[in-house]
Amino acid sequence: MPAPERIPTGSLTAVDLLAKGELTVRGRIREASNAVLYCSVSYEGHSAHCVYKPVAGERPLWDFPDGTLAQREVAAYEVCAALGWDLVPPTVLRDGPYGEGMVQLWIEAAPDGGEDGEGGLLALVDGEEPGEGWKAVGLADVGEGRTALLVHADDERLRRLAVLDAVINNGDRKGGHLLPTGDGHLYGIDHGVTFNVQDKLRTLLWGWAGEPLPRESVEALTGLAAALAPGEPLAARLAELITADEVAALRERVASLLADGVHRSPSGEWPPIPWPPV
Repeated sequence: MPAPERIPTGSLTAVDLLAKGELTVRGRIREASNAVLYCSVSYEGHSAHCVYKPVAGERPLWDFPDGTLAQREVAAYEVCAALGWDLVPPTVLRDGPYGEGMVQLWIEAAPDGGEDGEGGLLALVDGEEPGEGWKAVGLADVGEGRTALLVHADDERLRRLAVLDAVINNGDRKGGHLLPTGDGHLYGIDHGVTFNVQDKLRTLLWGWAGEPLPRESVEALTGLAAALAPGEPLAARLAELITADEVAALRERVASLLADGVHRSPSGEWPPIPWPPV
């Protein structure tokens, strides 16, 4: 699929374009488990490509009975923005050709893993040690009675995503949800199973488990804690997207991360790695 056209700088933001522009459906992404439509959006001479996920195309989840996938995707974007990190593509909730849904800027991933050309962010390697520049996740069954060590890059972009996932309680951080771009940026997508009150964290980014949080992350979490205080704009916005109990649990997760000062470790009460991992 073609990359989105560059949105000119100025008063029009990507969020404005997504929220106000005319949506035109161009096709459907059939690999997705829910309805995902590839669209173009145009407004006042500006245009881009985007993803539209109508609520009407969502499959109900027994363990996420409240709200919608679309609302949680938008909440994830809002929280990421409050952290000061550009990790989630601009995302809005709006009406579209098939009713209300999530609309997100289309990101064209670089096939070689981005401008560094390192060939990706995840790998399976032989042996028990990850090697320089990599962090171990765990052993994986590769068939015929063989195992290999699953590793991810020791990359600050991934490290921020690991913190974000702990904050939003992401139940599905797969490899296919990591989109490195040609200019070296990294985005994370598909945040529909997030913000549950119960611990649902499942991710491939366990390589920093138990390690001290970087100062940058502590500062970002401190700012987020302030923005989540009752009466603040972010708290009011999240109250429109997720339940009061989920907002309270979000505050508790942020407070816990700040109090402990370390990256989350698997709880042992929930499968720590999503399946399938890609």
